[in-house]
Amino acid sequence: MPQASSDSATPPVFQLHPPEWLPKTHNSADLGYPNFHPPCPGQEEDVLSESNLKNGFVLPQVVLVLVKAETWSSQPSITENLHSMSTIHKLEDLMNEVFARRANQIPPVPSSTFRMPSRVTLNDAKRQAWFDDLANPKVPLSKLGRNVPHGAKGADLIDLLHSKNVAIPRAVWFLRVFGANETAGLRNKPSYNPNQYSAEWTNVVTAHLRKQLLDIALPSAPRPGVNIKQTFRGVLSDPDTRLKWISRFSYCLELLRLFYSEGLVDKRTFFSWLVNQMWSCNLAQAGFVSRLADEYFEGMIECRPLARPFVEASLCKLSEINTSTAKRFLADTEYMIKFLLQRVCLVLPDAFVSPRMWIIYNDIICEVLTRDSNNNLPEGSIEQLTGASIFNIIYRNFLDVRRRIEAMLFRNLPSLTTSHLGSAVHDVELLNSISADTDVFNLPFFPSSSENLSGISEKLDALLTWSVTPLQYGDHRAFAAVTLIQKWRTKAGDRANRRDASPPDGFLQDQLFEWLDSSDVAGEAENIAAVALLYGKLVKHELFSYASYIQRLIARGEPGLSFTEDMASRHRNYLRWIPLYNTTPSLTSQRKVVLYGVRARETPEDLNEREIRKEIRAVLPELFGGTVESALPSPASLLRSCRLLLNSPRYEQVRTFGTWLMPVLQRAIEFDVSHSGILKSYGVAVELMTQTDCFDAMLDLTIYMLEHCSTEELLLAVIDTFRRHAVIWASMDVKRMIINALDSVHHSWKMRGIQSKPLLALLVEFDGGRYLSDVSREEVRTDLATFTLALQPVAHHSDSVPDVLPEILVLVGNPSPDAPSLLANGLWIKYRMTLDWAWKVWDNTIASLRQIPTVSLDIRERRSCALRYGIFLYHVNRHLANGLDDQVLGWFLERGKDEVAVLSQDVWDIVKVVLLYLVVRGALRTTTILEGLVWPAWLLGASVSDDQGPALWVYLGAANDLCRRLLLTEDCSSDMIPPTNLLEVHCIRTRRQDVYREPYFPSMIANIPILVSLENNTRVSEQLRQDAQEIRQLLCEDKLFRQGVFRNLDAVRIAFEQSMQIAEGNGENVFKPTIAALSMILGETMKGALELSHWPDSTSLLSPWKISATAIQLQFVLRQMGRDSALGTRGAIDSAALDKLTTMIFHHTLSCEEASFVAQMTKGVGSEIAGKFINNGLKHVAEIIQNIDFASGSMHSSLGRAGELLRVLTYVAEPLRDNPSELPMLDTTIQTEFFEALSTKFAILVNLLQPSDVETEFVDGQPLMNACILLARFLQFDLAFRGVWTEAAKNASESLSSNLFILVQIYASGNNCELIAYPLLLDTLFYLRDEMPVESKLGIFDPFQHYPDVPLSSLPYDIPPEYRKKILSILPNLPGVASVKNLSNAHRDANGNIHIDAPVVNRPWEWTENLGDLAGDSSQGRDVKNSGSLNLLHFGARLTGEGRIPEAYQKDAMIQENLLTFEDAFSSESIFQRDWRETRMKPSAEDMISPESFRPKPDEYLPMGTINQSRRKASPAMSISGASRSSGVSIRQSPGHGRRSSSTVSDIDVDAISAMPGASSSQGKRKAVVESDDEVVFVEGPVPVQTKGKKAKSTKIQAKKSTKRR
Repeated sequence: MPQASSDSATPPVFQLHPPEWLPKTHNSADLGYPNFHPPCPGQEEDVLSESNLKNGFVLPQVVLVLVKAETWSSQPSITENLHSMSTIHKLEDLMNEVFARRANQIPPVPSSTFRMPSRVTLNDAKRQAWFDDLANPKVPLSKLGRNVPHGAKGADLIDLLHSKNVAIPRAVWFLRVFGANETAGLRNKPSYNPNQYSAEWTNVVTAHLRKQLLDIALPSAPRPGVNIKQTFRGVLSDPDTRLKWISRFSYCLELLRLFYSEGLVDKRTFFSWLVNQMWSCNLAQAGFVSRLADEYFEGMIECRPLARPFVEASLCKLSEINTSTAKRFLADTEYMIKFLLQRVCLVLPDAFVSPRMWIIYNDIICEVLTRDSNNNLPEGSIEQLTGASIFNIIYRNFLDVRRRIEAMLFRNLPSLTTSHLGSAVHDVELLNSISADTDVFNLPFFPSSSENLSGISEKLDALLTWSVTPLQYGDHRAFAAVTLIQKWRTKAGDRANRRDASPPDGFLQDQLFEWLDSSDVAGEAENIAAVALLYGKLVKHELFSYASYIQRLIARGEPGLSFTEDMASRHRNYLRWIPLYNTTPSLTSQRKVVLYGVRARETPEDLNEREIRKEIRAVLPELFGGTVESALPSPASLLRSCRLLLNSPRYEQVRTFGTWLMPVLQRAIEFDVSHSGILKSYGVAVELMTQTDCFDAMLDLTIYMLEHCSTEELLLAVIDTFRRHAVIWASMDVKRMIINALDSVHHSWKMRGIQSKPLLALLVEFDGGRYLSDVSREEVRTDLATFTLALQPVAHHSDSVPDVLPEILVLVGNPSPDAPSLLANGLWIKYRMTLDWAWKVWDNTIASLRQIPTVSLDIRERRSCALRYGIFLYHVNRHLANGLDDQVLGWFLERGKDEVAVLSQDVWDIVKVVLLYLVVRGALRTTTILEGLVWPAWLLGASVSDDQGPALWVYLGAANDLCRRLLLTEDCSSDMIPPTNLLEVHCIRTRRQDVYREPYFPSMIANIPILVSLENNTRVSEQLRQDAQEIRQLLCEDKLFRQGVFRNLDAVRIAFEQSMQIAEGNGENVFKPTIAALSMILGETMKGALELSHWPDSTSLLSPWKISATAIQLQFVLRQMGRDSALGTRGAIDSAALDKLTTMIFHHTLSCEEASFVAQMTKGVGSEIAGKFINNGLKHVAEIIQNIDFASGSMHSSLGRAGELLRVLTYVAEPLRDNPSELPMLDTTIQTEFFEALSTKFAILVNLLQPSDVETEFVDGQPLMNACILLARFLQFDLAFRGVWTEAAKNASESLSSNLFILVQIYASGNNCELIAYPLLLDTLFYLRDEMPVESKLGIFDPFQHYPDVPLSSLPYDIPPEYRKKILSILPNLPGVASVKNLSNAHRDANGNIHIDAPVVNRPWEWTENLGDLAGDSSQGRDVKNSGSLNLLHFGARLTGEGRIPEAYQKDAMIQENLLTFEDAFSSESIFQRDWRETRMKPSAEDMISPESFRPKPDEYLPMGTINQSRRKASPAMSISGASRSSGVSIRQSPGHGRRSSSTVSDIDVDAISAMPGASSSQGKRKAVVESDDEVVFVEGPVPVQTKGKKAKSTKIQAKKSTKRR
């Protein structure tokens, strides 16, 4: 039968099904689907009954209900129930019951079904096939995850994965499973550490990386002298091996990245390896290591235990790069390392706080951190501005680090010359600097403001003591002191007058009396003459009242003033010796009564004065009508004749000169008794006044003589007197008076047609541009220029002077007195136009002098002839504009240098006469002979190394004799060699003044060590050596020489330093004689070297008068001891003396200035000697620290004493810190004792400062903080030196470190937070940690070895954030794994409260990826499977009963909205999310398809009040009608959301809205009063149905339709 066609087949009945996303109304009961009612056969509506046909289908009436169902409403009953008080409770009970039933029906989370893949043993083929499947990304891991093969391990396993090219995520999965199986047997043990295998695996990975890095080798440097051809083949030099190496290394790095992020490698182990690798790698490997460090730098940059050694290793590599020949190929590596260092300085500048590292790499650090690399960027660009801002931060951090390190290294120490002794030393140096050119009146000795009279008292005491103490030198001291006091009194008096205050006279009188009454220096008997000189001047200038002095002594009943009393008072001698000027008879009588009593008619003074006058009459008979003696007395005979005058008290001396001799001399000068008599009388009087220090009388006499002299010879004598005592006149401040007198005489002589060149020269010298008026000064210059032009006229052409002048030789046989002057005049007239005529005259004169011994054999004739040549040269000198001196000096240093060395003894006898005569007459300076003859002779004698001819010994003997006569002669000679009389002796004294002044004195002092070498040169004859020694000793004892020495102590030190350096270079051992000579120069009376053991017992060495000189001596002694120690030649005696000295120093209470003295004397003495001081100092400090009792009152004194010693030690060590190799080695025992003492005291301080102790008993924190700071500074000082770390020292340092860390926390938190103690203690902790020895194995060390490892919770909670960050940086606080970061275990107690337990431990080898099915049903998401490696029960997971939106509908907003209507979403979203979702307005379908919906809404731009009522949106409340649900949830804020509504209720005609599919057929109108979009108000009661609708008026946009219903 043919089949029916498909068209005639009956179609299936259409079955209406609900949407797939629509859930059932009930899970078990068959209640259908909500809001889904499909038609079904047999419905009552489908029955075609007559009633239904006629009347329509009407539901049957309910018996109990009296109203129809169509019109019945439950609103009245609901409203009535809502007003009941129990309704809210019923609703609450209902909801609680709903939640309880739902919770009971929800199944619990099942137990974990995860099973770790086990290992199985496979053959090679299957294992290779398994790894091939692992490498194949198409093979799912769930297939491979049943078990894994057992085989290769460690690096071989990594290489296997690389060879198979396994993808990194799949390789990590396999390695994780492999590690989980490795640790499976250990998990049940109590000591199991889940991260232990991470550390082991890290060692495997890093060892594999290191092995690959070691393949990058560098060629070895060619060895000198070995001619072996080398062939180097590196792994990166061949293309094939380079590609293989890069592929292998890159694969390891990719694995490492995932290992690091998931915690499969231990970060502490990895970073420690990275730091060690930076240390051990070569420059080629450094490029890879630096980039590896850059990738993981964020993990270690905030950890100082890692950052600091990495910084040091990086600096070491930069240092290698700078010295490498391949630097140009390492630019990228250098840039990367510098970039890393800058990052460290930006984030953790404390990593650079390491003094040892700073000392070694200071230059590199400064270069890296102070060079701005943003200069190439465009100016003003964002990159440039950002880079500049970052650079500024780095630079500020660099400056802060440098400041902290310099503080720990005790650099930039303040000067130690600010207190009493320091200022006194400065004052002494200032006073000793007074010279002939000093303006004493304006010398800044007293402070400009004298408000503080106590300071004036100290200044006065120093000034008075300086003027009389035998430890200082110079006859000018008393006069300078009086001038300074007079200046201060004048200024203070003027100030008092202006301020109407009391004058300073009373204060000054009291101070002068107190010093005279109590000063030890003034009370010494040998100083009485100096005290009398000083106070006599004070009395003369009315600065000290003699009458008040006597009255005060009488008023206080001073015993022993009279000579009639047995017990003598110190003031008896003062009254006896202090002279009186312009006294009154009453004062003289009062003095006489006090000293000798009322009954005394004739005093010993009267008798002495008569005898003194007899002595003076005997030596000056021409003044008193006696026989005139033409010969001048010698100084020695004059002193013998006037012995009584010289030994008498100053009272008699002043009275003799002032009241008796001066009038006699003035009369003789005025009436011009005779030229020779006046000259002799003047010379004798000046000599006597010089010996008795009566310079006031000498000044009056000399000025009177100047005003009345009529001959040039008298004028020259006066000029010599002025020049010889120039320092005295400057100290007396009388130069202005002298210059005025000289200027008057100059004008007077000029009016007579006489010009005196010496007078003009003295005027210029004394004036110094200060005293003469401008007109007078210009006139003097003009006169000098005229004088010069007359002696040397300007010539257009000059005749040359022949080398041989025979007329000079002819002078030998011409005894005529006029012959020398005539010859000089003739030569001047003939050759005056030639500049070098004087030089050739001198040269011919020397040649002529060499011929004299051959002409005459008589010594007297020879010397007479020599004097003739001296007169000739003196006249030549007068014809020269600039004198003969420069020409002679030039000849000595050039041509004459060889000629004088071969002169015979006879010729030298003649030459000495000529030279000395010229010196006496002022034609030659003493310095010219010394520089031209004496110094070269000494140098030649000191450097002679073999036997020389007799000419050298003759030359050396003549030089010694000249030096003796020029510098040491104080008497006349009887052998016709000048000086031959008293006036010539005065001339010699005048000429020798230049030797002790600038600029000649440094040259002289520099030749003293040469003279010492000459004394110790065994190749020189014994006689010459003894002669040289005697000259040196006499020079050192000369007052002028000592005065020059103390005026130029720096020149003395420099001269001896240079000489010792030269001697050391030549291998000469003249140290002890040189030091002995230095001691003698500085005024020491002891013979030989200075005994160190005598100091500081001798308190004078620490006085301001000798401390500078003593420092120089001891410095040289200690320096030589250091040199001997370095050479191994220092003896036991020297060592014992040095130990004794250092022990004495540190057991004395040293002031700040004495500490400066100790530091100064140890400067430059060498490392070993300074080490002696430092070791002994630290030993004594350790004793002091051990004896400190923080609970007693002696703590302050003990800390003060320790602070003094620290000051001394810092200044001793300061010169050694610039060179680390010079830092001394600390004694092992001393260092151990020092560490143990510090450790003990820091432990006590920690106990005292702990909060519990402070609560029980109040402790003053300030002294304890000071103690912490001082002990920390001691520790910083000790750590800078090298030393052996014994086991005891290591243990003490560990305790120190722990206590310092506790103190850092104490002073960083709470009320103890300190801005000084905290950073200082923290830096000390850094310093100690960096210096503590680190134990290493095979060159690998643990950076965390000495750092504290405490939990973060143990830190005080009240530490400021900035301080906490610094403290955290020293803890091993590395970044954690993201999966367990900030995650802790917790539990609930019986009351349901949550308690936090220990943090969650990362278990990276147990938490593998989930390879099974998804956790829930993909359709509804209500079934949960606990099949992952991380058990859900660990998180307290539970089912909420809410479904998961299937993935297929997650992108459909309308379906999501519909599904959410069936969920309460209490667990899936928060209240804020729910509020946001439900308060968004849903657009209608018409709005969505209307073109106007794509236009901007006017209300989005118009003010709130301008919105039309017809544009009110639908209520934002969620609609419960499923058919009219919006298609999505708007994330954009509603136009009215958040605004205050001003619209009224609007009527919307729903009949006018076009029907839409799915819309409700219910038609009605509702009213709603809406205050805002967040609140909806429902109108009570049913809304009547209207037959006609009204359209809402709208001017722009049609109102949205609403289909909501109750």
